[in-house]
Amino acid sequence: MNTLGAIFRELIGLFVDDGSLALAILAVVVFAGVLATLMPQFPLAAGAILLFGCFGVLLANVRRAAQR
Repeated sequence: MNTLGAIFRELIGLFVDDGSLALAILAVVVFAGVLATLMPQFPLAAGAILLFGCFGVLLANVRRAAQR
């Protein structure tokens, strides 16, 4: 059972290396989805939030990693 847990953690680690990055991107996606649902007449706004939000999160994460 211990080996199975280690394999599972390693598999999850392949997809989620940095938990804060994953949570921040998830927050951007949820925000864009809520905006797209509440304001369907502005589909480009949700797309812009996805594009610039994910880019901003990535840039902040790279900057934080460079400072370490």
